[in-house]
Amino acid sequence: MAAVRDLCWRYRQHLLTHAGARPVLTQTLYPKPEYAALLERLSELHAAPDGTLLLATLHGNAIACGMYRRFDAESCEIKRVYVDSACRGMGVARSLMLELLRRARTAGYSSALLDTMKTLDAARALYARLGFRERGPYADVPDIARDRLCFFEYDLTAD
Repeated sequence: MAAVRDLCWRYRQHLLTHAGARPVLTQTLYPKPEYAALLERLSELHAAPDGTLLLATLHGNAIACGMYRRFDAESCEIKRVYVDSACRGMGVARSLMLELLRRARTAGYSSALLDTMKTLDAARALYARLGFRERGPYADVPDIARDRLCFFEYDLTAD
């Protein structure tokens, strides 16, 4: 769990410094004290049977993570998919996403939801290639984030 938490903090830092992103958005969505408390509860929030948490390693080093948790009776929400900058372009995010979708389907979910910043072009392109479709917000979104996020849904019942 320590490795996953470390990757999640690096994810937050990436969002704070990402070109085109506004730091205030990350600070609003992931305020430091609340984010720290959330990370302490990750194993509880993403525990089976309602969720899962994945960690990818390379030569014994944690390089990526991804997770999902129950959103409602039929849907799960994919969260904090992050690949260390030195390992991007190696297909790690795609592999994580495919495994998250496989596990969500096996767990009986009919759809997977996620959101990302509009400025994260590589993430958006990956989700589109995997078959996610853009949709409107599936949860309440702070006004500051409404025009800066995009929302996706994946039909887990399709072949």
